[in-house]
Amino acid sequence: MVQLDAEGTYQCSITGLIFEVTGAVKITYSLLSWTKYANLVEKPWIVGGPLFNVHCDSTPALTSIQFPHSLCLSGHGAGMAFKVFHVKSNGAAIEPSADYSASHVKWLVSSLSPVGPLIQSQEPVQYHGAVILYKVVDEHPSLSFRVYVATNNDSFIKDVIKDVKHSKKKCIKIDKPAVCQKLLQKGKKYRLICEPEAEVTPEEIEFVDGSLLKLKSYIEVYLEKPDDFTLSLIELESEATVWKAKLRESDWIYYDQNKNEQRRSEVGAHKRKTALSTSEEDKLCSKKQKTSSIADGIETKKLTDQQLMVIAKLFGRQWKEIAIECLQMEMRDIDQIQATEEEVNMQKFLVLSKWRDREKGNGTAEALYRSLCEKVSYEILQALEGFSAQC
Repeated sequence: MVQLDAEGTYQCSITGLIFEVTGAVKITYSLLSWTKYANLVEKPWIVGGPLFNVHCDSTPALTSIQFPHSLCLSGHGAGMAFKVFHVKSNGAAIEPSADYSASHVKWLVSSLSPVGPLIQSQEPVQYHGAVILYKVVDEHPSLSFRVYVATNNDSFIKDVIKDVKHSKKKCIKIDKPAVCQKLLQKGKKYRLICEPEAEVTPEEIEFVDGSLLKLKSYIEVYLEKPDDFTLSLIELESEATVWKAKLRESDWIYYDQNKNEQRRSEVGAHKRKTALSTSEEDKLCSKKQKTSSIADGIETKKLTDQQLMVIAKLFGRQWKEIAIECLQMEMRDIDQIQATEEEVNMQKFLVLSKWRDREKGNGTAEALYRSLCEKVSYEILQALEGFSAQC
């Protein structure tokens, strides 16, 4: 949600949406999945970018919306046609666009409901791509990863996150630069290479935009030994490297160690309780208390201002997205903070402070760790583990 106080053109820094308004309005918007409307998108039209549900308290005052798209217009869009997919009560309409640029498609607002960009092209479509990594968490010493090759489209990426969340296997996100350094082209074949060698299934893929597909495909990488390794996505025709990342044990070992140490502590407490010294027993009780709820009569120590500032400084450019998705912050909360505080680290700190205040007695390092563990960097998780040990 965003509150706009005057006439002008405004861009949302998180979604990339651009609104043109004639006066003060309140606009509410959220990201949707294309899969729900897959049967309404008919050839030759294909998905061009994210799908949004947009509402406004004064629709006439919202004159246009510009939607971000994930396409490369190297030839300035020659041979391409852009339109806007508009869901209405009686079905879906494909409406004309007013203009387009290298990054956005402009639409003159007729009415509000789910809307997003479509494209028709005479040439093979090239996309700005992203590679998203997840590690399967299990008891085996071997390593298993899921590698999603996607268009850099927020709706698609949201589908991937949902797909992983509902998987039978527990997965954690590996924080590596996701953006492809070379464009992905529909119909071209790509190969994921691992050094040192690993089992990669499938060995090759033919790239398609899977925005309309309910099940998102991925490449599985399996390694017997937990050593450092490098993944490279190669375009077969040109043998060019599209994306590359070095993965180190430290990228995931913290999460695994945290789970294993907690499990070992619980087993040790059961089997060797009589052998513990008073100080060791106190420490073990303290560890148990950290995972207990306030209802147990034990209140763990809340994060201090100094600790929150440490975490704030470790957040990257995606901190707003993480605050909304993981900490259940509203966009209006972030806007209010930014309106009163210019320094970015202080903005992050105030968002974390608001989360802590809302959680009351549960504003602890453990609670923040649980909320952030699938989205943030290893450094943040390591810092939170350190704060937990201090309690």
